[in-house]
Amino acid sequence: MAAVRATGLDAVPDAVLDRFVGLVARVLAVPVALVSLVDDVRQFFPGAVGLAAPWQQGRTTPLTHSFCQRVVRTGQPLVVSDARTDARVCDSPAIEDLRVVAYAGMPLTDETGHVLGSLCAIDDRPREWSDPELALLTELASTCSVLLGARVASARAEEARTGQRQAQAVARTFSARVNAALRRSQLLLAASQDFTRTVTVPDVIAAVQHLVVGEFTAVHVSVALRDDNGGVTVFGAEGLPAAVSAWARFPADAPGPLADVLRERRLLFCTDRAELLAAYPTLRDTAEAAGWQALVVAPLFGFAGIIGTLNIAWEQPRPADVEEQAVIVSVAGYVSQAMQRARHLTDRVQAAATLQRAMLTPLPTVERLEITTRYQPAQSLDQVGGDWYDVVVTGAGALSLVIGDVTGHDLHAAAQMSQLRSMLRGYLIDRHEPPSALLRRLDQANFALGARTIATALVAHLTHGDGEPVTVSWSNAGHPAPLVVAPDGGVHPLTGRDPLLGVTRLTHRTTRSTVLPPGATLLLHTDGLLERRDRSPDEMTVRLRRVLAGHATAPLDDLVDGVLAAVPATDHEDDVALLALRVPDEG
Repeated sequence: MAAVRATGLDAVPDAVLDRFVGLVARVLAVPVALVSLVDDVRQFFPGAVGLAAPWQQGRTTPLTHSFCQRVVRTGQPLVVSDARTDARVCDSPAIEDLRVVAYAGMPLTDETGHVLGSLCAIDDRPREWSDPELALLTELASTCSVLLGARVASARAEEARTGQRQAQAVARTFSARVNAALRRSQLLLAASQDFTRTVTVPDVIAAVQHLVVGEFTAVHVSVALRDDNGGVTVFGAEGLPAAVSAWARFPADAPGPLADVLRERRLLFCTDRAELLAAYPTLRDTAEAAGWQALVVAPLFGFAGIIGTLNIAWEQPRPADVEEQAVIVSVAGYVSQAMQRARHLTDRVQAAATLQRAMLTPLPTVERLEITTRYQPAQSLDQVGGDWYDVVVTGAGALSLVIGDVTGHDLHAAAQMSQLRSMLRGYLIDRHEPPSALLRRLDQANFALGARTIATALVAHLTHGDGEPVTVSWSNAGHPAPLVVAPDGGVHPLTGRDPLLGVTRLTHRTTRSTVLPPGATLLLHTDGLLERRDRSPDEMTVRLRRVLAGHATAPLDDLVDGVLAAVPATDHEDDVALLALRVPDEG
């Protein structure tokens, strides 16, 4: 009680502590955060954010409402996921009056270790507190304890004038500890923010190196990850001397500090080179070549166990500071989460790329006709979408062109597109029917199978016998009109369009026909080619026709490359598929 009184705090706002709990609320994403102190009749909140009226204004409650008194009594953290079902606190009126459902409270102490209260994070709904969150709250509570301890020490020094010089020394010590603790808290806050923005493994390595090198003046920071083949790969080891190159890749059961941490699942801290070499004599050449005097290896834990290590080295001895070790363990927790997310996204990108390659089949060789295609996925992590093209030879002098676009540009859209494309390919081979009949069959199957996939599509049949003009017949289900580019630069669309696929059953569809002039180019494309936030479709259409007119007689690959270079932006948000066919000059 004397220590609580010596803080000079009461049930009134304290500017420093209010800012402090505001930081806690932001970092842990909780609606309520408190610095709660306990005396013999009440708890009071000199630091408080998020309490409902009248508690935020009054800043005090009787002990009947105090979860904090349990922290004071036991000297241990109190972590509650759902107070309504927790036997320790389920009868507390704070559940109803203060809307305390999830609670995490860490002890706040003075400089002698007396527990004065708790630093509390409170949620008004059930919540499973994660290990990194509790570690961060513990670190912040340690910082807050230093602040309270400094207040108590200052008050006692004021009372004991004879100990003024000693009190000043204590104050300086606590000030240094406060500064160090605040820096480390800021480091953890920066880590929580920076790692959420990482996407790839190199992103994670760059983030951890930026954080750790600056705060701990380390000369080397790397991350070692286990793979499925019993090996370990070290990321971030670039630039190390040749004697250290063996660290880049090694078996998980090889002798050494990294393998020991992987096996024993514990933090390894060698404070100087003598300690390092006493434990690992074979590292003498490595340590001397790299200039390392101290080394810490922290385990990285994933959902299924340990996934790797965080490795930090210094050029000078490093005392085994307990608070610094706690920060390193907390940073390792953030690295673990970021690495697992990055590896998951990498696996997803690779799976998407494999799926896309499987669906974009090679073009057939067609006598007398040039055909080329291009596909650019939306600028997303999946790198796969709902656009597709197809060219199918259906007989002597006959082939079919297909282009389509399923709503969306992600893996789900790709899966829907794959179903439509496969069914349509079967119809093209098995049913020698006009394009409109094939699209009707495809739409009926779309409904009958329960997919109701919304998509645009265009099917075109071409006949190209020797000495005869090239004839094209097509049916358009809501797709952008194909463009015919004449050798003289004239560009005109093949107009006429019916409703999209997947809208209504038994939609009437029409087949239209025309003759392609000798030397003409037929261009089919998806709407991603013309959709831009900063341009209207009409502007983009004018630009496309201008490019096509300028490339009317250019080689076919140059024409489509010119279109992709001049028409779409590099950051397009929709997929782009192109299919171009060139008619021979002799007709």
